[in-house]
Amino acid sequence: MNTLKFITAGNVDDGKSTLIGRLLYDSGSIHTDQLGVLKQQTKQEGVEVDLSLITDGLRAEREQGITIDVAYKYFSTHKRKFIIADAPGHEQYTRNMVTGASNSDLIILLVDARKGITTQTKRHASIGSLMGIKKAIVTVNKIDLENYSEEVFNNIKNDFETIKDHLDYDEIIYIPISALNGDNIVEKSKNTPWYAGETLLNILESIEIPTQKLNDARFQVQWVIRPKDDKYHDYRGYSGPVLSGNYKIGDRVKILPSEIETTITRIEKLQEEVEQVWAGDSTVLHLSDNIDISRGDSIVKVNKLPTASNELKSWICWLDQNSLQTGKTYILQHRFKSVRVKIQSIDRKWEVNDWKFSDADEIKLNDIGQISLRTNQPIFYDSFKENPKSGNAILIDETTFNTVGALMFL
Repeated sequence: MNTLKFITAGNVDDGKSTLIGRLLYDSGSIHTDQLGVLKQQTKQEGVEVDLSLITDGLRAEREQGITIDVAYKYFSTHKRKFIIADAPGHEQYTRNMVTGASNSDLIILLVDARKGITTQTKRHASIGSLMGIKKAIVTVNKIDLENYSEEVFNNIKNDFETIKDHLDYDEIIYIPISALNGDNIVEKSKNTPWYAGETLLNILESIEIPTQKLNDARFQVQWVIRPKDDKYHDYRGYSGPVLSGNYKIGDRVKILPSEIETTITRIEKLQEEVEQVWAGDSTVLHLSDNIDISRGDSIVKVNKLPTASNELKSWICWLDQNSLQTGKTYILQHRFKSVRVKIQSIDRKWEVNDWKFSDADEIKLNDIGQISLRTNQPIFYDSFKENPKSGNAILIDETTFNTVGALMFL
């Protein structure tokens, strides 16, 4: 059973938390004891369960009636497992939206049937596209408040169609729903006989998320295992996750940065020897030669090497209250490799709402821009578009150790 990771996004009060609650409630994914607590906490007259409480777990969120943090929920049906990220709607929480979208396969964009496509809808659609998401579902929510109007639905669909050329989605699906009443969420609604498509849950269960063609094998050493005891006196293994591609016994590989070539002689997974491992597997590689290898070094196949450079250009989403400072030294954390980096220049800023670049000399909290960096030693990476697993990193302030920026290499 494969897992679908998706994010919900929309304006404040568009019904994101209610939609997720409805999915969990109608699919029978809420435990009996949790359901009892939710019933006790529901204050609305005539409502058995306030579905939004299922995801709005923070007290501050409940007091304000909004979602501030990214809330993650997990559920499954007999066809698929799901991980849901409920992203904030407010513009000032763009960084949270980026966090949730960075690991999602699909985005559900909620549009209030009464308001139509808004600036924030465009913003969320643009961020999802920027983060490499290829599948989008546009749900026209609260269609019941527009008397289940086909005309209202079609107008919103046509409005989104006019902007989709600015985006990089492979597939966009439109659904009229009422998260509050459950129309077209799990069961087809009799109130929308003009809608011939599937329910939201059916689409989520069946939509195909193509695995990216990450054939370039990428492995970064997380830990060098040297027990040095009597039983494992000569044991030397290099553990970590396979970021992309695959490795098998006999593969000729190159160690970076030393550029020494060697051969894989053994592979372990879950403390058992295997012939081959794939992207996502946590593994231990054994090599034919004793080489000085440290945490953060890369093991790649000799026929397809990553880019090696200490001068980079990158997208950045700024996460800190203090603005980015050109000329300042930060720590760049690329998986398990840490290097010091200096911001050379701010090249341009992405005006998310207007889909255009502008000149900028400052990048502030929640801004997205393109920058040039120089590291104190080369790093080995791919562009984010070609291989997100090795094409991303974070910036850390070396004085406060706060994570201040999310990087996507160009």
